[in-house]
Amino acid sequence: MTTQADDDPFDDCELDPGAILGTHTFENVLFTDETETPVNVLTGETPAHSQATVEEAKTFAASIDTDTPQIALPASVETQVETQSKPYTSAAFFHFKATGSLERHRAYHAAYDSDAFTVDFEADYASGDLTITVDRANES
Repeated sequence: MTTQADDDPFDDCELDPGAILGTHTFENVLFTDETETPVNVLTGETPAHSQATVEEAKTFAASIDTDTPQIALPASVETQVETQSKPYTSAAFFHFKATGSLERHRAYHAAYDSDAFTVDFEADYASGDLTITVDRANES
């Protein structure tokens, strides 16, 4: 027998919907032109693999084949050096590196997957800010 509680998208979440309803801005979480890159101490130059533009990062994030919209997050300098990777990585717009906690990540994911909520986001790559808005579907 299925109960209404079994249909609750927040059943496995530490946070309830009230924690994410409304508009929340997460500052300086996106890849920007100011994202830190490594510098070769011998030459004073940034390695070629760490040179990238915001447009490249946005294009990369958009190219990921998934149903969940992706954003470009900065990769750590350590990651760039160790793996010779680009200074950005792609992740779901509600990723814990952007929203600041795994609990918030799970709550946004539950809302995004649920028909009971509308979830919109704006990625401002000029400022590095990510704004996520969650409303109950019958209120929007």
